[in-house]
Amino acid sequence: MGFRHTLLAALMVVAPPAMAQDNSTADQPQPCQSAPYRSFDFWIGDWIVTDPTGEVAGTNTITREEGGCLLVEHWTGSTGTTGMSFNYLNPVTGMWRQVWVSGSVIIDYDGGLNQRGQMILEGTINYRNGDSFDFRGTWTPNENGSVRQHLEQYNPEKKGWEDWFVGTYRKKR
Repeated sequence: MGFRHTLLAALMVVAPPAMAQDNSTADQPQPCQSAPYRSFDFWIGDWIVTDPTGEVAGTNTITREEGGCLLVEHWTGSTGTTGMSFNYLNPVTGMWRQVWVSGSVIIDYDGGLNQRGQMILEGTINYRNGDSFDFRGTWTPNENGSVRQHLEQYNPEKKGWEDWFVGTYRKKR
């Protein structure tokens, strides 16, 4: 038997069998549909984001994926910067976690809703040069359907929090 025939025979042995249709799960509830998994849904949408002066800071699209178990963020800044985040409810800790990745930083933080319905996450921001600082974000849904995002970085020299980004999300029309 030649190499190709041996390889084909080996692949046939280790290849998974075709998936048979399993109707037993058709009546079972889908994962990630309960209220805790939906608590960050106010952020889902196609957004225009403005800074505190009203200038456009960029656009952001947040989608629900993986059966509602994951929110995926795609950011494009007005200067051409980009970044993405994965947001999910950790079923073990019961906390929301966001991992943001861009060309300049990685942010990894977790938390949840407070009594006022704001999503508050706390963790660290890691710069590509190796610097790392405490970091927190607050997303506030507003009555008019907009969302305010307030990101803060801890400054150890000043021993206090400083604005890193403040933006208002308004749905694209």
